[in-house]
Amino acid sequence: MLLASLFDMISNATYGALAAVALWGLYCIVIVWTRVNKKRFKSEEDQDVFMDDIDQMLDSGDYEGTSEYCEGDGRAIPQIVEMAIRHREMGYKKARQFVMDRFQRDVMSDIEYRLSWVSTVIKSAPMIGLFGTVFGMMGAFETLATSESVEPKFLAKDINIALRTTACGLAIAIPLMILVANVNIRIAKMEDLVGAGLARFMASYRASLAKFSGDSRK
Repeated sequence: MLLASLFDMISNATYGALAAVALWGLYCIVIVWTRVNKKRFKSEEDQDVFMDDIDQMLDSGDYEGTSEYCEGDGRAIPQIVEMAIRHREMGYKKARQFVMDRFQRDVMSDIEYRLSWVSTVIKSAPMIGLFGTVFGMMGAFETLATSESVEPKFLAKDINIALRTTACGLAIAIPLMILVANVNIRIAKMEDLVGAGLARFMASYRASLAKFSGDSRK
C-alpha cells in the first residue's frame, strides 16, 4: 500500500513538473517574440524612410543631430547608428566591428539563449511525461501484484495516469515546436531587414567619415 501511494505521489507530481516547464517555455517564447518585434521596423518602407533621414544628416556631417534622432529608439538599426556615431573617433573599420559585436551580444545572443531554453523544454517535456508513464505503469503492476482480485477502476486509474502524462508532455512539445518555427521565421526576417539597413548605413557612414574627417580606411 505504501509503495502504491508512492507511485501515485510521483505520478501526480509529474503534472506539476510538466506545468512548470510549459510555463517556462511559453515565457521564453513570449520574450523572444516581443524582443524581435521591438528590434525591427514594421516594414521595409518604414526603415527606408528612417534611412533617408539618416543619409541626409550624415551627408551634411550633422553627427550630433543623427545621434539625437536615434536616441531612445529601441530598434536595432537606430541603436547601431547611435553607437557608430558616438564611436566615430575609432575610425570606420573599428566602429563597424564594435557595433556588430554589440548587436550580436546584446540582441542575438539573448534571443539564442531564450530559444535554447525553449528547445530544452521541447525535448524534456515528453521525457517528463514518459517518467510519469513509467511510474503509472509501475503502480498498475503493483496493484496487480498485491491484490488477489483487482477491481478494474483501480487498475484503470494507474493506466490513465500513465497515458495522460505522456499525452501532456506531447501536448506541450508540439505547440512549442510550431511556435519556435514561427519565431525563427520572424528572426530571419529581422536579420534580413537589419542587414539591409546596416549595409546602407555603413556605406553612408563611411562616405561621411571620408568627407569630413578623411579616415574611411581606419
